Amino acid sequence: MARSSTVAVAYDCLFPFTTGGGERQYRASADVLGDLGFDVDYLTSVQWDGPTPTEDHFWIVPIAPRLSLYDTRGVRRIPAALRYAASLFGSLLRRRRRYAAAIVSGLPIFNVFAARLALLGSGTKLVVDYLEVWHRRQWVEYSGSITGTIAWILQRAAIAITPLATCHSQLSATRLRREGLRRPPVVSPGLIDGAVQVASPEPAATPPYVLYAGRHIPDKRVEVLPAAVAAAREHIPDLRLVILGTGPSSDAVRTEVRRVDGETWTDFPGFVSDAELDRLLHGAVALANPSRREGYGLVVVEANAHGTPVVLVADEGNAATELIDDGVNGVVSPTTRPTDLARAIRDVVDGGDDLRRSSRAWYDTAVGTRTIRRTVEGILSALPLPTPAAVKTKEDSP
Repeated sequence: MARSSTVAVAYDCLFPFTTGGGERQYRASADVLGDLGFDVDYLTSVQWDGPTPTEDHFWIVPIAPRLSLYDTRGVRRIPAALRYAASLFGSLLRRRRRYAAAIVSGLPIFNVFAARLALLGSGTKLVVDYLEVWHRRQWVEYSGSITGTIAWILQRAAIAITPLATCHSQLSATRLRREGLRRPPVVSPGLIDGAVQVASPEPAATPPYVLYAGRHIPDKRVEVLPAAVAAAREHIPDLRLVILGTGPSSDAVRTEVRRVDGETWTDFPGFVSDAELDRLLHGAVALANPSRREGYGLVVVEANAHGTPVVLVADEGNAATELIDDGVNGVVSPTTRPTDLARAIRDVVDGGDDLRRSSRAWYDTAVGTRTIRRTVEGILSALPLPTPAAVKTKEDSP
């Protein structure tokens, strides 16, 4: 294809070989771009065994070897981030005349410098997608005083040289401007995969269970859930807790389960198949996500698609709360204290089938306007970059 129809998407992970909101988002973006007629290269690291997999709508281009992305605490490893950024620089430099645009994840932050330098003067339009934007205190809490301060300074520098930024919440948009972005960012309408078909909501399973799905890392605060469910069980005696995933905080979570005598009503299936995840989401009385930070909150959308309301916790770094209409598709607890979280869980249980229907209705409305496709179309308009299909239609018209 011509340069005007060729786009790169750059992220060091690719779903389903690695899982998470960012992985799903960038893969879906590549799918949509390909479906719109673009020739798409997905520049990533090796995460599979054997030959490079093939996809229908984009090319998987491994530019870095298999990387150990996280340390034992669940913190991104700097050597891995630097290795991928160096590979990204070399790959974009070699292909600097190939791409009309490159969509690069702003996390890790080294990607921004690599892409900006490699594409300088090439004519390729650079879009930096910021999954999250942290203030200095968050960086220090995540990486320590010295490393965190350096990371914050680098983030400010990267934001300053970003020609076009995209993000997925008003929280991130505000922080981008405060951290020095010169041009208003493109705020996506949402990240829903509109192609996903989910069965109509049904009553919650019996006995009822609260579901957590995700990695076990300090920022997710999974360890607060056992005490909250224990408190809720004083009013809902048969309530159970199902905790999916694993991670550095798993031992702390299990310790809390034992502390509240929750071994008989808590299950730890670990990571499960997509089919099993759908089944558990469909039957849960609530999906609880006590995370202190979320750049968007795809988990809210995925749960609501099943008619399952969501319990979140208010926090200055939690953009997922922007998706909650209190009492319509979930409840936001003011704190992680067991009494507050238990009250939120009880409110959801008391909402019953009416709340499950309104949660699905929220999703059905959102799926018309908050999709990945709408987000990609917004990016193309901001560049501006016409879709190949639109160009072909114009050329073929009499």
